[in-house]
Amino acid sequence: MDVLIADDEPYILRSLSFVLKKEGYACETARDGEEAIEKVRRLHPKVLFLDIMMPKKTGFEVCRTLKADPAYRSMKIIMLTAKGQQHDIEEARSSGADDYVTKPFSPKKVLEKLSSVIKTS
Repeated sequence: MDVLIADDEPYILRSLSFVLKKEGYACETARDGEEAIEKVRRLHPKVLFLDIMMPKKTGFEVCRTLKADPAYRSMKIIMLTAKGQQHDIEEARSSGADDYVTKPFSPKKVLEKLSSVIKTS
């Protein structure tokens, strides 16, 4: 599986899934932090788009949990959030995120970020 999208906004899940599938990526979705971790462990995606503010576990918690596990350390994580202040970006990086996209996002920007992190894997 190529991509997992974890976000609690149904519109984001639908629109991002549509864009990625249209470009030929296989993708799944998760609606909260715990479901994201469970699906990563079950599906082993190459890339995780991860919202910061989610129920059950935040994106920062999910990112730290996954990056601490050697089995998932090489998986690329792109934070996808409305929180665009510098300290949020720094916390995403210190949590282990590979990149960062702020909402609202353009499909072109998301595809550029995805292409960029896949090239570095």
